[in-house]
Amino acid sequence: MSVHVAVDLGASSGRVMLARVSPGGVALDEVHRFGNEPAPLWENGSGGGRPALHWDVVRLFAEILAGLRAVADRLGGGERVDSIGIDSWAVDYGLLDAGGALLGTPYCYRDERTTRPGGGVDAVHVRVPHTELYGRNGLQFLPFNTLYQLAAEDPARLARARSLLLVPDLLAYWLTGAARAEATNASTTGLLDVRTGEWDLALTDRLGLPSSALPPLVRPGETVGTLLQHVAEATGLPASTPVVAVGSHDTASAVVAVPAAGERFAYISSGTWSLVGVELAGPVLSDESRAANFTNEGGVDGRVRYLRNVMGLWLLSESLRTWDRQGSPTDLARILAAAADVPDGGPVVDVDDPVFLPPGDMPARIGALCTASGRPLPEGRPALVRCILDSLAAAYGRAVEDAVRLSGRDVDVVHVVGGGSLNTVLCRLTARATGRPVVAGPVEATALGNALVQARAAGTVTGTLDDLRGLLRSQPLAHYAP
Repeated sequence: MSVHVAVDLGASSGRVMLARVSPGGVALDEVHRFGNEPAPLWENGSGGGRPALHWDVVRLFAEILAGLRAVADRLGGGERVDSIGIDSWAVDYGLLDAGGALLGTPYCYRDERTTRPGGGVDAVHVRVPHTELYGRNGLQFLPFNTLYQLAAEDPARLARARSLLLVPDLLAYWLTGAARAEATNASTTGLLDVRTGEWDLALTDRLGLPSSALPPLVRPGETVGTLLQHVAEATGLPASTPVVAVGSHDTASAVVAVPAAGERFAYISSGTWSLVGVELAGPVLSDESRAANFTNEGGVDGRVRYLRNVMGLWLLSESLRTWDRQGSPTDLARILAAAADVPDGGPVVDVDDPVFLPPGDMPARIGALCTASGRPLPEGRPALVRCILDSLAAAYGRAVEDAVRLSGRDVDVVHVVGGGSLNTVLCRLTARATGRPVVAGPVEATALGNALVQARAAGTVTGTLDDLRGLLRSQPLAHYAP
């Protein structure tokens, strides 16, 4: 048996998980949980009317250290941590100067700076049209992709940058002092060549971006470094403890933990965002794929996560926050049960409409879209929640059918992993919308995938992704017929 720490950071919360892995399976123990949300900060260039959204990464690092201290306290007699792995959401980054100091607080991808007239999207596409970009990086158009954020950067700050580190790489740097870029997350930047898996330096030159700031790439399973002495002293872990690269894009780790048998499966990593797609050996770069807004992101073991980003349970969580801010909070379990009793045939909205991307009053935005499209307004909170779930399931169904059509990979089953796998109404509606059986679980797919890659690097388990997935079929799973 080996012992691993999986640090899993989401866009609304983070966890430090202790994983004990053996050839027979994985036992997870949540050691530390903490909240995470973007902070609005007023700054020059923020547009005057609204604050810019940033991540408090210094606090996140402090929470990780607290979690590692709790791990050290939790270990049994004779146990030691064999490695630490970090995953998080994609695209957001920190810039470091020549001395390794952070140049400002990292922006949140929900900030609107890239979509303003003359902002990051316009600045990129005037030099490289999206049709060409897709052939180079294989990414669907999302206005917050890293290359658009970089194009919207303060030129003075960008000129001072000597290293660009995505969020999990930045945190690993603070743990180890080693500046590296893990490949699955690097694939979401738009700056990685989708065919070679290496940085596209010709593209960065055309965009006027500092290619010298791009760190060396590491692949899942490679060691980034060991703990700095002051980190070891702060956590109680030995300085020799390695930090190992995992699928540091949280979806890459989640897909490792899809308990599928064989290749004929689709996956939905369901959380704040929903990532819906199939796993392939190589990218799909056709015009049809680009028009359908599908992305080719890197997976563990060189696989391609061919998927579409769907706005996800963000609509539900923001609705709950809106009602809470209005002074009338709603219990999630109770409102989901009430939504299950709402009759079929209610309104459906496009969950990927850009109006839903920023934080704010989701119920009002949903109502406005229904009115604009001539659909009936959801009457009451249960009906509005049912509208969200029906709309998500419809988007999942379209994405699965498009993935099958565009990739040529038919699927027999849809695996839903992550927090959304606990939403029985959504899983039932997804089975109906996709016309395929749904297997829901494991809930902690990201942490499980993170830990399994570490354990394979340590030699505790061996084999391919299919072998790793076989260890998870004993996890609690729920089944829904179409």
